[in-house]
Amino acid sequence: MSDEQKTSAPAASPTGASRMWGGRFAGGPAAIMQRINASIDFDRRLYAQDIRGSKAHCRMLVAQGVLAAEDGDAILAGLDRVAQEIERGEFAFRVELEDIHMNVEARLAELIGDAAGRLHTARSRNDQVATDFRLWVRDAIDGMDRALAGLQAALIDRADEHAGTVMPGFTHLQAAQPVTFGHHLMAYVEMVGRDRGRLADARRRLNECPLGSAALAGTSFPIDRHATAAELGFERPTANSLDGVSDRDFALEFLSSASICAVHLSRLAEELVVWTSAQFRFVGLSDAFTTGSSIMPQKRNPDAAELVRAKTGRVIGDLAALLVAMKGLPLAYSKDMQEDKEPVFEAADTMELAIAAMTGMVRDMRVNAQAMAAAAGAGFTTATDIADWCVRALGMPFRQAHHVAGRLVKLAEDKGCGLEDLSLAEMRIVEPRLTDEARAVLSVESSVASRTSFGGTAPERVREAVADARRRWSGPAAP
Repeated sequence: MSDEQKTSAPAASPTGASRMWGGRFAGGPAAIMQRINASIDFDRRLYAQDIRGSKAHCRMLVAQGVLAAEDGDAILAGLDRVAQEIERGEFAFRVELEDIHMNVEARLAELIGDAAGRLHTARSRNDQVATDFRLWVRDAIDGMDRALAGLQAALIDRADEHAGTVMPGFTHLQAAQPVTFGHHLMAYVEMVGRDRGRLADARRRLNECPLGSAALAGTSFPIDRHATAAELGFERPTANSLDGVSDRDFALEFLSSASICAVHLSRLAEELVVWTSAQFRFVGLSDAFTTGSSIMPQKRNPDAAELVRAKTGRVIGDLAALLVAMKGLPLAYSKDMQEDKEPVFEAADTMELAIAAMTGMVRDMRVNAQAMAAAAGAGFTTATDIADWCVRALGMPFRQAHHVAGRLVKLAEDKGCGLEDLSLAEMRIVEPRLTDEARAVLSVESSVASRTSFGGTAPERVREAVADARRRWSGPAAP
């Protein structure tokens, strides 16, 4: 985006220079320059925000006496016509006009004549694009928040359904302690909640309007930036004109929040890949979210989960791309910043698809409670329970109790059985004071039920967490 102001509609001059910025130039750009300079192939996605910002700017100029009312009426009607043409697919985007701003204004000039050239009074493409982009990112955040709320709702519903379904909990992907499947899913509800909070916080910070900053120094026209900001739903105008046109930290913050969210999605995606394997069989996915093999007829591949997992790299790459593009740029605007939109557009599109796919898989998955329960006790997962019993019932220091539990594990391992399969007599070889009460804590159901601390996996706590989550996340996320 150029930082030059213009007062007439763009057109080719007799010498070949563009009237958009061609007063300083005798000739037109080389073909390769036109290709590298143009952004219309991607920034056409800003058309709704661009027209919305132009209409607000127009109304403000009329209110301030900078623009005649009749010109303002013509401009507003013409902008409505342009919007309709774009929405109907009838608008001819022209690469030689570089960007969405000049394409809209050129068509406006064709529709209403010279009055179109007055619209650009007291603004630059620099503050125009900064405003459009903030509006677009704000809309993208709102859309992503709604999608994440849907994912949370799916997770909460399934957690409620499986508040008492026992499964193994893992550390290092090794069986650690029994948990419930509902508790496991509620962990992702919390992650997604923080993702929504980060997006809400980013939205609050970006909600300042750059329009009126002009190219970099503000304008000598008697504009009302507060009125324009209010009409566009911004909380306030940006406080510094240099900063208003030159920073893209709002886009970086959106990409950062999206990247963290994508990492969370990838973790759940990975678990779905593992859980659907023949070795686990914890869940199954229907034909809607799996594919087959061209050579192995028995295969049902969790491709949707794998692709969600893979797309995380794309979103992180978008963040890295914009960080590098912005690094070291002096104030104020530089053409490097034209590279800000494609990473944001791609990340938003990618996240929209990934969240929708994950929500679908969570609602679609069939839970194999028997396989989960069978695996919950494997790997001596209740060893901590016997150690805790020794602390409570025998007054042992935990380190000594840990040693007792470890010796019991070794005994069961040597016998090729589970802890719960040891007889009391065998257990008393390790610790003579053990009782039948000690043996009772070794079932996975007893283990899970005992974890009643706040945030624990006991089914009663999971149900409380579900009810609390429904209340906490019933509306838009708050920063």
